[in-house]
Amino acid sequence: MSASKNSISIEASRDDVAALLFDPTTYASWSTSTPSAKVLASDAQGRPTKVEMDIKAGPVKDHVSLDYEWSDADTLNFTLDEADMLTEMHGSYSIKDNGDSVTVTYELTVGLSMPVPAMMRQKQEMDTINKTLSELKAKAEG
Repeated sequence: MSASKNSISIEASRDDVAALLFDPTTYASWSTSTPSAKVLASDAQGRPTKVEMDIKAGPVKDHVSLDYEWSDADTLNFTLDEADMLTEMHGSYSIKDNGDSVTVTYELTVGLSMPVPAMMRQKQEMDTINKTLSELKAKAEG
């Protein structure tokens, strides 16, 4: 399965965007796709490594546990640990600092326990990515 991916430019500092994007406990304040999130474990630097959250993306509503992996200070990778409905979920958020703005890239692949045509799955992934990036931009530039 190929990942769905998009980017957005945000007129805000890298630190302000990272504070929103890399702290799942803030998601409910700006992302309608994530009404709740709780950090279950963190690494020695205080970054989340296991997160439990409710997700609402179109017709998909699920309670998931995600493993977070930090490849560098500007990239957060996540993979599905457990879920009620999803069979696969992995993706990443990355921030590129452009000085007076940042570019955020969101990549996502989701697998469902029910048969869904690939075109419909990818459309829902892109809808989720675009909505999340738009909501992040609105909050960060707010």
